[in-house]
Amino acid sequence: MNKPRLLLTNVLVFLVTGLIAVVGVPVEAYFNGFDLFEVITCIFLIYFSGMSITAGYHRLWSHKAYEANAVVRFFLAVGGAMALQNSILHWCSDHRVHHKFVDQNGKDPYSAKRGFLFSHIGWMLRDYQSHRYDDYKNCRDLQRDKIVMWQHKYYLPIVLATNFGIPMFLGFLNGDVLGMLLLAGVFRLVIVHHVTFFINSLAHIWGKQPYTDQNTARDNGILAFFTFGEGYHNYHHIFEYDYRNGIRWWHFDPTKWLIRGLSFVKLAKNLRRCPEERIEKARFEMMMKRTQKRISSLPNADEILVKLQHEYDVLVAKMSDYYAAKKKLLEIKQARLKESYDNFEIASKYEELKLSMVLQKQKFYELYQMA
Repeated sequence: MNKPRLLLTNVLVFLVTGLIAVVGVPVEAYFNGFDLFEVITCIFLIYFSGMSITAGYHRLWSHKAYEANAVVRFFLAVGGAMALQNSILHWCSDHRVHHKFVDQNGKDPYSAKRGFLFSHIGWMLRDYQSHRYDDYKNCRDLQRDKIVMWQHKYYLPIVLATNFGIPMFLGFLNGDVLGMLLLAGVFRLVIVHHVTFFINSLAHIWGKQPYTDQNTARDNGILAFFTFGEGYHNYHHIFEYDYRNGIRWWHFDPTKWLIRGLSFVKLAKNLRRCPEERIEKARFEMMMKRTQKRISSLPNADEILVKLQHEYDVLVAKMSDYYAAKKKLLEIKQARLKESYDNFEIASKYEELKLSMVLQKQKFYELYQMA
């Protein structure tokens, strides 16, 4: 079988920028050094261009996890072009196909089942799916966004202006054009390329699967630190429309914090979140599944599973009652109703159901750990 033709432009971009980052930047650092302004600029642009991909290309445009003001969309479009990962329209088309056909070789553009190198960078080195870009039919909604189409039409000039113009201008102001271009231009680009590429490769190989094992996606807190919060990938692949990837307060997810921050100043709205009940059910279903696999060969497996299944069923019922009460209490608070006997009864019932659910969780955990 003949391999698709090499995309020489992509090959040269990755090869030349990689060599400059690995060889040119250390040589410049040794002979001339980089000052604090250059280092700070590099770090800022890493986050600006990287999070334009995660907050913009990914969560805003690919999954429509929230809505953003036109000014925010403009800056995310510019920052995304600076990251040099193709236009919003092209990137989102690939990503939506990835979610639709995840892990299906030949359909998933960067299927992890074709190996680390393919999912990380190999899929961009050959013309594997050019036939899909005739009309971007899976992105009709994005074609109605004027900023998306402006960036798509003028993608190359924006790329050149952001990757060369901005670093060279800042370098001119700082008195060292070459140093700024090497560090905040090329080195920054290579870093952003590979940390975001890790989402397609490492995030499908390294980590845990607490919510689903129907695909290769993994949750990995270490990887989240390097991918602007995208390392909680197992969660994302089952609840893709959630504007968060890290759902706990301690999860490192700067993209989530950025989106939430924009909503506080009215620059973003309609932030979508998966209901907590669905998240918890998915987590406990996976615990049941793992237990079945782990003890299937034991002589008393059936007895253990019957007990665990019973406690699981009780837990699901208690969770359903608890979240229904929680929803009702929230509706009362949002309606700003005055305190009444009925409201007091609902609040008391809510606390009672919460305690009951927590105790049932503990009981289930104990049996799960013993199994």
